[in-house]
Amino acid sequence: MNITGTTRVWGILADPIHHVKTPQALNPMMAARGVDGVMVPMHVGAGELAAVVSAVRHVRNLGGFIVTVPHKTAIVALCDEASETARRVGAANCVRREQDGRLVADMLDGKGFVAGLKREGIDPKGMGVLLAGAGGAANAIAFALAEAGVKRLAIANRTKAKSDDLAARLSKAFPALPVTTEPGGVGGYDLVVNATSLGLREGDPLPVDATGLTSGQTVAEVIMQPAETALMAAARARGCRVHPGKPMLECQLDLMADFLGMRA
Repeated sequence: MNITGTTRVWGILADPIHHVKTPQALNPMMAARGVDGVMVPMHVGAGELAAVVSAVRHVRNLGGFIVTVPHKTAIVALCDEASETARRVGAANCVRREQDGRLVADMLDGKGFVAGLKREGIDPKGMGVLLAGAGGAANAIAFALAEAGVKRLAIANRTKAKSDDLAARLSKAFPALPVTTEPGGVGGYDLVVNATSLGLREGDPLPVDATGLTSGQTVAEVIMQPAETALMAAARARGCRVHPGKPMLECQLDLMADFLGMRA
């Protein structure tokens, strides 16, 4: 990689930052496309997000940035424009900077998650799904799973007001889909999805009670580092099929690059 005065810059905003994998994927992709650009990690806490976003509007060689935990929900209100998907789910993971400094947001996590499942031979159509989480990624995944034709969807979240809000918006958009925020145990679901950040740090509690998992169920993660979370290990020990977080990223890389303007 040869960085010069003409190199365009993209960032990824997160807190913590050590686990991010997107630069390792998009930098080689830019090189292959002949793009004079680089993506760098940007460690930004929740309290500093608004100030950072305001400042980067004035960075003329900045093409945009990826947004991950914990900023996916907060970023939408800080942008000038948002895609229909980002508005509907109330979260975004990609922000493009236009030449005049305007910021445009989109959310690709849901498309990437469902595409990642299907790539590995897991079709969520007709499945009963338990979704842990009601944050930005969880919102995107919930809507994408509904669009993919799941049979029913249960949402488990520590802050019930957030899961109730997500359930209400899902029910409005998909009135025929049974949605509950009282999932009970993990048994009886074909697919269990962790869309929280629990598992990112050593010692985190499990996002769901894994003792009720049985063989025949699939347990899916959005976390990419560690490659095998404590939930995945517990599910594997109980005979479940496990689906890691990396396919969600891999299946949206081209979408990210195109949206962010990573072209020669």
